Amino acid sequence: MPVVRDLRVLLRLTDFRRLLAVRLLSQCADGVYQVALATYVVFSPEKQTSPGAIASAMAVLLLPYSVVGPFAGVLLDRWQRRQVFLYGNLLRAALACGTAVLILASVPDWLFYASALSVTAVNRFVLSGLSAALPRVVDTDRLVVANSLSPTAGTLAATAGGGLAFAVRLVASDSDTAVVLLGAALYLCAALSSLRMSRELLGPDPERVQPRLGAALASTVRGLADGLRHLAERRAAARALAAMTLMRFCYGALTVMVLMLCRYAWTDGPGDGSEGLALLGIAVGISGAGFFTAAVLTPWGAGRLGPYGWTVLCAGAAAVLEPALALPFTPIPMMIAAFVLGLTTQGVKITTDTVVQSSVDDAFRGRIFSVYDVLFNVAFVGAAATAAMVLPADGRSAALVVAVALLYAAVAATMFRWNRAESAL
Repeated sequence: MPVVRDLRVLLRLTDFRRLLAVRLLSQCADGVYQVALATYVVFSPEKQTSPGAIASAMAVLLLPYSVVGPFAGVLLDRWQRRQVFLYGNLLRAALACGTAVLILASVPDWLFYASALSVTAVNRFVLSGLSAALPRVVDTDRLVVANSLSPTAGTLAATAGGGLAFAVRLVASDSDTAVVLLGAALYLCAALSSLRMSRELLGPDPERVQPRLGAALASTVRGLADGLRHLAERRAAARALAAMTLMRFCYGALTVMVLMLCRYAWTDGPGDGSEGLALLGIAVGISGAGFFTAAVLTPWGAGRLGPYGWTVLCAGAAAVLEPALALPFTPIPMMIAAFVLGLTTQGVKITTDTVVQSSVDDAFRGRIFSVYDVLFNVAFVGAAATAAMVLPADGRSAALVVAVALLYAAVAATMFRWNRAESAL
């Protein structure tokens, strides 16, 4: 198969393998850390979690970095990306250790969220940098396959990290601190792994690096405006980002619904956190299998149908299958829905990454991917807030399921129209 052949070629590229190793370790640590936070906030027996509480937690963790994200992009276009991976992961390891201390000390929730917020702040730099650096280690002809393998492998690594955290949490009671420290150790490994690459390898080009932090910060607003103008001139990238944002919103709303179903509807009682946590772990694993399937199918699908055509197929499939599987509100159909939505959401993300990377100039990639990251956060938090207004305590809401299906259908219809318009040119 061409995809398998291209994957073999990619994995023979030393620099690509080294960048991939940094991504896998970083995102595995993210998965461990995020599950530690989720279980501490949502599944602790003493906490009676509501959709509003989940939305508030997501807002605290994500929304402030809708402001930081564009600043990160301007800096990524000036700082050496290898150094961002090194020092960013070292900092996250230290901050995660601080979170573990706060859990042991049973501090007020606001202080715990502040610590978690610090870790996720650095995450904006690392993830945007990984996407911006990928074209530096892969030729243009194999960029679609690289985007299938690299971000999807990172998502699978995060899923595996989450599974590891679930396992530790289920085997040992009151193990939130140990799980957070495991995440810190993985962040440290990611930092050390980045040292296998030279400082200059991942760009940006030396003449674009501004070593003075003050000079870089002073040009942030101007740089962001330039990046947005550049994006406006790249209509294909802007449209792909719009579609991906709506797909992310749908995925976020359904994530909150599944959290509430696992916590209350599918367990014997609100105090049975272990059973709900196990069900959530299964849902995450099945969704991860959907991500992996998307990595295999997307190069073929996008090659045959084009990026817009593949997005139409993914969004259309989600629009049809999501209500059919989710409306019974029972575990088995919902787990199948988790697979379908993992596949379709990741399939659209892979094509979006490729469209943005191939149509945006290298000098602007850091800024554009930071905007991309901001859109991800705002969509997810907005979805959580919407779900909080609609969902009952047990998570069963036919109105939310139908509304999400209509959004998927709108994405499919709009992308179909844009695809026909471009084909006619």
